[in-house]
Amino acid sequence: MHFPLPIKAVMIDLDGTLLDTAPDLATAANMMLKELGKAELPLETIQSYIGKGIEKLVKRSLTGDLDGEPDTDLLQRAMPLYERSYEKTLYVDTRAYPGVREGLNALRAGGFRLACVTNKAEAFTLPLLRAAELLDYFDIVVSGDSLPKKKPDPMPLLHACERFEIEPHDMLLVGDSLNDAQAARAAGSHVFCVPYGYNEGRDVYELDCDAIVPSLYEATKLIQKSS
Repeated sequence: MHFPLPIKAVMIDLDGTLLDTAPDLATAANMMLKELGKAELPLETIQSYIGKGIEKLVKRSLTGDLDGEPDTDLLQRAMPLYERSYEKTLYVDTRAYPGVREGLNALRAGGFRLACVTNKAEAFTLPLLRAAELLDYFDIVVSGDSLPKKKPDPMPLLHACERFEIEPHDMLLVGDSLNDAQAARAAGSHVFCVPYGYNEGRDVYELDCDAIVPSLYEATKLIQKSS
């Protein structure tokens, strides 16, 4: 791999990459568990459940298992409780990671097209980006329910490439998890990972990515705008 990589567009994950959302996701999960008469969970545990969308987070919180499947009736009761709770906690303790705003400004100044590609539902994604004052940086936002499939499937990345009228090899995804690495590789795109996010308890250094970058701003130093 030779740096700087020549690319035309950058796609960026939301939870664990742009924003530290774990405190508010955890508060909502514990509000749900309390309403269901279940024991609350530590932040670190719930943080390890983040990455594959809210339904998966709810299932994991109910079962205490990354692959757990709760009783159907329990899940049907839990989902609206969680969604209602998360609407209240959406942007209480959530904050942008260091280097995010500097990185977005540098990418904009460099002429890169930008997309936010997340597994979070659109009903939460857009209000969250707006509250964090990040929404206007992005040309497009692809949420977890925007398309029939979400990361680690390559569909969201390929969709964004089509919208930008570029080939996948002209795109970089910046993320924090196995979801991101697998989606980028399946799409035929470059991928950088940050070490501070959520990777379902796995070590980010085990991922198949082109670089581990300490911040989004540092990622901008490893790319250049291609014609």
